[in-house]
Amino acid sequence: MDLNECKRVCLRNCSCSAYSHFDIRDGGKGCILWFGDLIDIREYDENGQDLYVRLASSEIEKYNTNYVKGKLRMILIVVLSTTLFLICLCIGLIAFNMKKKKLATQETVQRDIDRASSRKQEEEDFELPFIDLDAIAEATDGFSDGNKLGQGGFGPVYKGTLAGGQEVAVKRLSRTSRQGIEEFKNEIKLIAKLQHRNLVKILGYCVEEDERMLIYEYQPNKSLDFFIFDKERRRELDWPKRVEIIKGIARGLMYLHQDSRLRIIHRDLKASNVLLDSDMNSKISDFGLARTLGGDEIEANTTKVVGTYGYMSPEYQIDGYFSLKSDVFSFGVLVLEIVSGRRNRGFCNEEHKLNLLGHAWKHYTEDKAYVLIDEAFKESCTDISEVLRVIHIGLLCVQQDPKDRPNMSLVVLMLSSEMLLLDPKQPGFFNERNLLFSDTLSINLEIPSNNLETMSVIEPR
Repeated sequence: MDLNECKRVCLRNCSCSAYSHFDIRDGGKGCILWFGDLIDIREYDENGQDLYVRLASSEIEKYNTNYVKGKLRMILIVVLSTTLFLICLCIGLIAFNMKKKKLATQETVQRDIDRASSRKQEEEDFELPFIDLDAIAEATDGFSDGNKLGQGGFGPVYKGTLAGGQEVAVKRLSRTSRQGIEEFKNEIKLIAKLQHRNLVKILGYCVEEDERMLIYEYQPNKSLDFFIFDKERRRELDWPKRVEIIKGIARGLMYLHQDSRLRIIHRDLKASNVLLDSDMNSKISDFGLARTLGGDEIEANTTKVVGTYGYMSPEYQIDGYFSLKSDVFSFGVLVLEIVSGRRNRGFCNEEHKLNLLGHAWKHYTEDKAYVLIDEAFKESCTDISEVLRVIHIGLLCVQQDPKDRPNMSLVVLMLSSEMLLLDPKQPGFFNERNLLFSDTLSINLEIPSNNLETMSVIEPR
């Protein structure tokens, strides 16, 4: 019999207590059965054969119950241990997050305290109030394009209305602007200490997150170049208004050079940096490139020439020397532009290849300075000798040698009196140039000007 047959035989006999293979080494089949006590199983067990013992069903049920209970106990232990571990882990994570949040709150509070302290120190240093970014954003309607007044090298300018109803102009330094934080702070420190009717007034500043902004009093008539270089709007500026604008600029420069607490060289005086209020009074703006001189200083030098090509004096543009007379040269250029309605930079004439300064000098020496007069205000000019006198003063300011140029206090006196004027000498940059290649002589410098014109320097190649 094989093992299955052996099992069936044992189960049919109630006296059978066990069964197993009969150990037939030669491969035969066989079956051995036990009846009663299992007293001789060792000799079969020694050969490693399986012995199948018959049990009562009650014993089998008891065995199965204990096995299930053991399994359940083991599962319960594992589940409870895992649950306990997860609870401890959650408690640890909650405690860690609470500690982290507490530290973050403490850091935030400390940062706010440090920022407030730094802001208070800045306000004391700048002598200006700090204006929150949220307040400026609300005033400009989120820096909307509809409130945008213009765009310059430093970034855009927006019109805004503060909570109290005051209209302001917000100069927002672009993130891509090359004007650095030092120039920005320099403008704040300088202009905050200046108080003159012909200088634009700064109301506050904002240095928050990545934003750097200056808040000025709003000038409804924009800048001077908006009028004098436009074919239609230039007619709004008759001669009386133009001469008052010139006198206002002269008074503002005299204050910077002589009467202010600091002796200041503007270094970027040009038509776009002269703003006009509601009554067309001129106000000098943009002090980002300005520099101060000591009480005994009259000049200085720099290795980085910044400014706007066409307004820079020869000694500054070529050698890096700047002085109060550098601003006088820029003022002279501006005077000739206001009288003629033409830009010095890019000026062209069919008769010659001179710039505006050369053009004015040429006609002055030929006693034809009246040729410079802008057609837009000829009808409002009742005394042409006054215009010719202003042209004469402009030529005195743009002379090649800075020692020959008058200081601004003398310029103010010449503009407001009938004093005798010296004959001017040849102006700076009096040479014919090839207009086709003139642009290749200029390169953009590190700090752009505040309008679309570049700041340039002549370099050999």
